[in-house]
Amino acid sequence: MYEFREWEVDLARRELRTRGVPVPLGGRAFQIFAVLVQSAGELVTKDELMARVWPGAIVEENKLQVHISAVRKALGTDRGALRTSFGRGYRLVGSWTIRKGSTLADRFARSPMGMCVQPFLTNVPAASFELVGRTAAMKHLQAFLSVSRMITLTGPGGIGKTVLAMELTRSVFPTFDGDCWIVDLVSLSDPSLVPSRVASVLGLNLAGEISPESVGPAIGARRLLLVLDNCEHVVDAAAKLAETIVRMCPHAYVLATSREVLRIEGEHVYRVPPLDVPPQNDEEPNSILGHSAVQLFIARTRALDLAIPLHGRNLPSIAAICRRLDGIPLAIEFAAARAAMLGPEVVLSRLDERFGLLTGGRRTALPRHQTLRAAFDWSYELLPEQERCLLRRLGIFAAGFTLEAANAVMGNKCRATSVFLEQISNLVAKSLVMVDGSAPACRWRLLETIRAYALEILAESSETDQVQRRCAEFLRDPSRR
Repeated sequence: MYEFREWEVDLARRELRTRGVPVPLGGRAFQIFAVLVQSAGELVTKDELMARVWPGAIVEENKLQVHISAVRKALGTDRGALRTSFGRGYRLVGSWTIRKGSTLADRFARSPMGMCVQPFLTNVPAASFELVGRTAAMKHLQAFLSVSRMITLTGPGGIGKTVLAMELTRSVFPTFDGDCWIVDLVSLSDPSLVPSRVASVLGLNLAGEISPESVGPAIGARRLLLVLDNCEHVVDAAAKLAETIVRMCPHAYVLATSREVLRIEGEHVYRVPPLDVPPQNDEEPNSILGHSAVQLFIARTRALDLAIPLHGRNLPSIAAICRRLDGIPLAIEFAAARAAMLGPEVVLSRLDERFGLLTGGRRTALPRHQTLRAAFDWSYELLPEQERCLLRRLGIFAAGFTLEAANAVMGNKCRATSVFLEQISNLVAKSLVMVDGSAPACRWRLLETIRAYALEILAESSETDQVQRRCAEFLRDPSRR
């Protein structure tokens, strides 16, 4: 915590406050201010600022100037405290004092842009692009890390769990005072190999059979942040290992990404939300541009050096694309790549064929991230057959469904059984079905993109006529809807 006059800079919560009231400041602007406040009174060159706030990225100077202007605007009448040394850099003047604490939260309270004094190790790659629309998520997760040693990021395919986990790890590594390692489990087909993969990445020298019970003591009292990425297909083995490490290693933290929660003791679950999309019928340009899904769409088209003119019907079409893709980042990136070639209106008109249209992911991406269809195939193929059947049949409901409706399309004549209720619960836990919080009664729904996938799978089966008939028979009785 840094203080000056009526100002406070809370690095743990990533907040700038005046008289205790938070002052809005964007994520990059706050990082710039954090670097300046730690060097208060000293000149920080433009090159140093850009290297510490955008590590590994090539950034134009005007981008830095935009965020400097945002900092000055936030400081209001004290904007003069941020001085420009023309052609060189910036200096924050004033008597900024440090108030330190000794709680676990304070270990994360130092700036994520600070420098390590010991040569701790990490295999986290440098960021290749700026993370869009995740400032609030980063604040939540940094706060969670100060109170929990086991966090699972969950959500549907393409929601950005891995990207968010890597950004979080990058942000805490410089001041974590320990090693930070990412272990990608995606290529493992044998769950029993999970402990071996972790031991290999951590460089643990273990003899004999490698198990969670041998990995835990080998880590011992090391201070460590371990990211278990892509756990869903080996979830039981990943859960056992994570729980063992947290229990046996007092200074180890585990961050998991999975489409299904691990369900272990001490687990803190963070459901990664979709990006913010413009509401229906909002055609005001400034309002549309204020939503993170649109910002990501535009950023990706510009990265292809094929920026789309933001006039005429283009901007409302982009807003509609983002809505129909539920704010899912991977889907939006695919759509942006197609729109850069075909135009937003063409892409919007073809979204009913989204799984054929939205292809062409990065050549180096995982196979399941190279097309939108592959991203959902991965989740679908991990389901037991009865849950697959239920998911594809639920696609018949355009406006959500009740338990009774879902039970009807499954052909059950009596009340929902405990087995059926467990199947619905499992689909919710696996981020494929959502509780419809907007409905007054208990209803569930599929995101539009998941529903489109379910309908496509249903059409490939021989069940379509039967499911449509059962749905019609159910809806014919108004009292049961």
